Amino acid sequence: MLQKFGWGGAGCPRCERKNGGGARYCGGCGLSLGAPRNAPVLVDNRWVAGPDELAVFFGVRELSGIFVKTLRVPATGRAYILQGDMATEVPQGEYEIEGFFTRLNHLLRDQHAEILVTRTGALPVEFRFDDIATSEQLAVTARFTVSLRIENVPAFARHFMTQPGAIGTQELRELLSAPVRQLLEEFVGARSIREMAGNQDLREQLDARLQGGLKLLLAEYGLAVVKVDTVELRHDKYDANRAKVGSLWLAVDERHVQVEHRKHLDELYDAEEWQRLRRTEQRARVRQREAELRQDDAIARAELSLQGADRAHAVRARQIELYARILDAQSRKQALERGAGDVLAELEHELAKKGAQRRDEALEWQHLRALAQLRMRSELEVAQQDARQAQAIARQRFSHTLLQQQIRYKIEQAGSIEDAARKQAELVRLRQAEEDGARHARAIDEEEHVARHQLLVLANTARRREAERLQEWEDEQARLAIETARSTAQQDKLARTIALESQQAREQQGVVLEAEERRHALRLAEQEAFAGMDDTAKLALAAAPNAALLNDFMKTRVHATMDADQLSSLAAVVGAGQLTPDEALALVAREQARRDGEVDKERRHQVALLAAQVGAVAGVAASVRQCRHGHAVREGERFCGACGAPLQS
Repeated sequence: MLQKFGWGGAGCPRCERKNGGGARYCGGCGLSLGAPRNAPVLVDNRWVAGPDELAVFFGVRELSGIFVKTLRVPATGRAYILQGDMATEVPQGEYEIEGFFTRLNHLLRDQHAEILVTRTGALPVEFRFDDIATSEQLAVTARFTVSLRIENVPAFARHFMTQPGAIGTQELRELLSAPVRQLLEEFVGARSIREMAGNQDLREQLDARLQGGLKLLLAEYGLAVVKVDTVELRHDKYDANRAKVGSLWLAVDERHVQVEHRKHLDELYDAEEWQRLRRTEQRARVRQREAELRQDDAIARAELSLQGADRAHAVRARQIELYARILDAQSRKQALERGAGDVLAELEHELAKKGAQRRDEALEWQHLRALAQLRMRSELEVAQQDARQAQAIARQRFSHTLLQQQIRYKIEQAGSIEDAARKQAELVRLRQAEEDGARHARAIDEEEHVARHQLLVLANTARRREAERLQEWEDEQARLAIETARSTAQQDKLARTIALESQQAREQQGVVLEAEERRHALRLAEQEAFAGMDDTAKLALAAAPNAALLNDFMKTRVHATMDADQLSSLAAVVGAGQLTPDEALALVAREQARRDGEVDKERRHQVALLAAQVGAVAGVAASVRQCRHGHAVREGERFCGACGAPLQS
C-alpha cells in the first residue's frame, strides 16, 4: 500500500532529515516520506488521533524504527500494524522494542509496515441541508450528525491508505454529502408537511433510514455508521420580502432549540394556502408522469435533467408510499384517513373511464386495491432499478471524491520538496492526474445520463407492462366471474332438480298412502257390512270352501241352543230321512247325557270354588286374635288397644 509512494527530496516530518530524490522512506528514522505532521504520533510517539480526525496512517521502512522513543497507545486510541494482508491490533499500554516484539511475536521487525491510528469511539460528522423539498414543494432544513468508526481495517486500508495521511471530519463530510443528501431527499420527498408534523416517531424513522442507507454504502470501505442523531428538522416560511414569518419544528433536539420557538402548522398556512400547496403537489406528479410518457428512446431527446431526475425519484417514492397506504387500508374510509385521497381519486377516475363501476362496494374496493397493487409494482420495479443505479453511481462518486482528496493532499505535500526539478515534475504528474480525475468525473456524469435514460425506457416499459398486467387481471377476474356464474347456475339447477325430485317422490308417496288408506277403509266397510248380515246372507255370499265350514259351524251353534225335545224332534226328522228310530233315540240319549255331564261338571266346579273360598275366610279369621268385644289385637298383647279389655293368654 504505502510503500509504492515515494516523495524524493521531501523533508522527514519526524526527524526533519533531508532525503534524496528517489527515496520513499526517511534515511534517518525510516518513516515514509509525505506522512502528515502529527506531533503526538510522529514526534512524541504517542499514538492517538486528533480531535477532528478519524484516523492517521503512515509507513515505516522497518518496523523496529518506530522505537526511537517509548511507544504509547492510550485508552482513547486504537492502533493497528499492517504487514502484508494481516492487520494486528496493538493493545493499550507502553512498549519498549523487546517487550513489543515479545508480546506480538508474529510481527517481523526488519520488514516494512503500515501504521493505522484511529480513535476508540466514533467520530461525529455534522451535516446541514437547507433546501430539501417535501411532497408539496416546501423547503425543509435538516441538521444532523453521523457517527462513524473503522469497522474493517483491511478494507479501510485498501481504499484510504494508498498514501500517508489523515482523514477527518472535513474529508468525511465531502465524501458523504452526496449520498446523505440523496437519502434525505428520498425520505422527505415521499411525505407531506402535515404527515411529518403529526408523526411522533419522525426523528427515529429518519435516523433509521439514514443509518441503514449509509451502512450499505460504507460497508465495502471498512467504515460503519454507529448512529445518526437528528438535531433539527424544520420548515421556515417567508413572506414576499424574504422575511421569516415563522418556523415549524418537525423534529428537534431540545438541547439546541427551545420549546417556545415551535410554531403550529395552522398558524403558518391557512386553508387557501393548503389548497394551493395541494394543487402544486398534484401538478408535479402529473408533469412527472407526462414527462415520462413523452420520453423517446434517443438520449438526445431526453427532457429530464439530472435535477429533474432527482425530483422524479422523490415523486416516485411518494407514489409508492401512497399506494402502500391503500394496500394496507381495509376500506375506502381508512385509506382517506391515511392521507391517500389523491391517489385514490386517481384510481377511481381510472376505473370510471373503463366503465368498471360496480354495485357491490366490497368488489369495487377490491378492484381499487388490485389496481393500486399493480401501480405500486410498476413503481417499485423502476424505483429498485433507480436505487441500484444510484448506488452504483454513488460508489463511483465516492471513490472519485476520495481520489481527488488524495491528489489534493499529494499536491500539498509536493510543495515541501526542496529539489525544484523534482518538485516541478511531481506537480506536473499530479496535475495530469487531476485532469484525468476531471475526465473520469465527466465520464461518471455521462454514465449517469445514460443510466437515467435507461431508467426512463424502463419506466415506459413498466407502464406498458402495467397496462398488460391490469388487462390480464381484469380478464382473469372476468373469467372467474363467468366460472362463478356458471357454477352458481349449475348449483341452482341441481338444487331445483333435487327439489323437484323430492317433491315428486313426496307426491308419489302421498298417492300410495292415499290408495292404501282407501283400500283399508273399503276392507273395514266390507267387514262391517258382512258382519251385519244374517246367517243366510253370509252363507250365500261366502266362497265355496268357506261355505261348507260356515254351514257346519252354524249347525253346531243351532244344535247347542236346542233343548231335549227339540233335539228329539230333530233326530226324528233326521232319522226319518236317514236313521232308524233306535239309532235316532240313541243319538238323542248320547247328546242328552253329554249335556247333563257338562252341567254336572260345571256344578261341581262351582261347589269346589265356593268351598275353597269359605275355607280361606275361616283360616284367616282363625289366625286373627280378638278381644271379647270382637276387636282385633296383635300377638303378644295382654289388653285390647281399642277397648282395654283383658285378653286371655
